[in-house]
Amino acid sequence: MTALGTAPQVADVVAAMRTQRAHRTRVTVRTAALVLGAALVATLLAVTLGGSVRVSPLDVAAALAGRADGLTRFVVMETRLPRAFVALLAGLAFGVAGSLYQRIVVNPLATPDVIGVSAGAGAGAVLVLTVLGTGGVSVQAGAVVGAVLAVGVVMVLGSRPGEGTYRLVLVGIGVAAGLSSVTAYLLTRTDEMTGARATRWLVGSLNAASWSDVRVLTLSVALGLVALALVGPHLAAVRLGDRVATGLGTRVLHVRVAVLLLGAALAAVAVSVTGAVGFVALVAGPVALRLVPGSGPLLAGVVGAALLAGADLVAQTAPVISPVPTGVVTALVGAPVLFHLLLRRRSVS
Repeated sequence: MTALGTAPQVADVVAAMRTQRAHRTRVTVRTAALVLGAALVATLLAVTLGGSVRVSPLDVAAALAGRADGLTRFVVMETRLPRAFVALLAGLAFGVAGSLYQRIVVNPLATPDVIGVSAGAGAGAVLVLTVLGTGGVSVQAGAVVGAVLAVGVVMVLGSRPGEGTYRLVLVGIGVAAGLSSVTAYLLTRTDEMTGARATRWLVGSLNAASWSDVRVLTLSVALGLVALALVGPHLAAVRLGDRVATGLGTRVLHVRVAVLLLGAALAAVAVSVTGAVGFVALVAGPVALRLVPGSGPLLAGVVGAALLAGADLVAQTAPVISPVPTGVVTALVGAPVLFHLLLRRRSVS
């Protein structure tokens, strides 16, 4: 009787959960559409207003159709559109990577640019620039290798059963500091021209964006989203706790390693193209959760795209300060958010 009596109640609970999930999905889709619209507006403004040459929307349309004059077509097709696409795709990669780390570690501070992944990518890229003296794809490969090695060291030294996530964060900060020292040493051992080139890369700038960068980011983001779709259900199980996830048949350690490597790869490819643009991965996740509580990495990726597109617009057009590297603008926005997260975690603990 008890079992029969509780069956309708269980059905009601299941129906309520499905309704709530459907409502959250609708809200997430609407919010993502609005944020993506804002990102596209920022992109259009950057294409028309960025730089010293102003281009009207009609001229942009003419350039896309191949009917514009040579100068306008060059400005739109070879400089501004690649830069705009790089901002959107790299911001998406940063947002997804940051949200993955925050979800798997259950700590808003555990993002690639805080726990050493971006520093590893920077050290690898600067090593290629200064020691090997090459660029292009070699720099991107060096950044990816450096990021993967950094996340490996953080996982080995920071993961200890029975301890909180602060150990992982603190180890990551220490690894980032050590890798930053390596980068600084490499800069002191190179010539002035190469050092200036590496320094501009470390600050983070989209000035040198090209269609080849767009292709690299498009492929990387596409593969990353496929991997996210595969690991997403397992990630949701891990967030229920190790015991529950194990009871559901989830290999918790394998999922954590896969998520950390996926986030490292996405962040590393983005950093290899844009340079060490900081704080987008840190800010995108909390902003997405404020917009839609319980939202996942995809909305954080859309928010990251909007943030980087908006920051690049400010870097190109803001009075008095422009033009400046995009990383300067993201740092000005991200540093207060980092302090806020630190203070909030301290007050909660």
